[in-house]
Amino acid sequence: MKSLNQWIDRFCARHPRFGIPNLMLYIVIGNVLVYLMDMLSTTGFFMSSVLSFSAQAIFHGQIWRLATFVIVPSFGGNMLFFALSLYFYWFIGSALEREWGSGKFTLFYLLGVVLNIIVGLFSGYASMGYVNLSLFFAFATLYPELQFLLFFLIPVKAKWLGWIDGALFLLMILGNLIGGQWAMALAAVIAILNYAIFFWEEISYLLQRGRRSTSRKTMNFKQSVNRVKQQKGYLHKCAVCGRTDTDHPDLDFRYCSKCKGYYCYCADHINNHVHITDG
Repeated sequence: MKSLNQWIDRFCARHPRFGIPNLMLYIVIGNVLVYLMDMLSTTGFFMSSVLSFSAQAIFHGQIWRLATFVIVPSFGGNMLFFALSLYFYWFIGSALEREWGSGKFTLFYLLGVVLNIIVGLFSGYASMGYVNLSLFFAFATLYPELQFLLFFLIPVKAKWLGWIDGALFLLMILGNLIGGQWAMALAAVIAILNYAIFFWEEISYLLQRGRRSTSRKTMNFKQSVNRVKQQKGYLHKCAVCGRTDTDHPDLDFRYCSKCKGYYCYCADHINNHVHITDG
């Protein structure tokens, strides 16, 4: 997993023109067009039935379904729910593209498409609905402290909404398995796998930190933080520009897992620095 993630970063660096800018916007527009054509149909013919994934139809020559299923609305509901869902997908997808760049975000979404096609050709079912929902896993990993207004009233951090999203995924998987819809359950697992491939290093770090926190030798975190601040005058310092969390309390700092050592970078340089390979 780690070598694959490094390959993805190297590929994007060597091919800066790769990727589809505003990819999520095009997907949202496609969903809207298909939804409206289905809603306005007066003959009983639904465009989504021609564009959705069908392994049997694909094997009989309707190969366009391998691409068009991406823009078929995955989850039903009234128009307001549909509009809010698409706005959510666009907002999250655009934020990920700004953070990663068009190349890496395109690879993330394209891998979800390819995995769904491979599984769908065997199971008969494929949908991008779960991949779209899993975008929030990536968003919550990158921006865990960002606050949303739940029901437009209650401030909730992205990391907690990420845990809620994970719980809903688990319930959907269990519900589909209990109901005998194993193909839909597999589609949800594929979406989680797609996320895990791109965030394996972050997941490994969280698991290692969790094991360290249960060890008897683990130091009290708050005491160690206060001790570091007293000794150095700051807790985080960017290895590129030298800014600290004391001088810039609103600036985010992260540690690079690809640098050899314990190197911290601010939000402006975490994705824009030369990796340190010598200890």
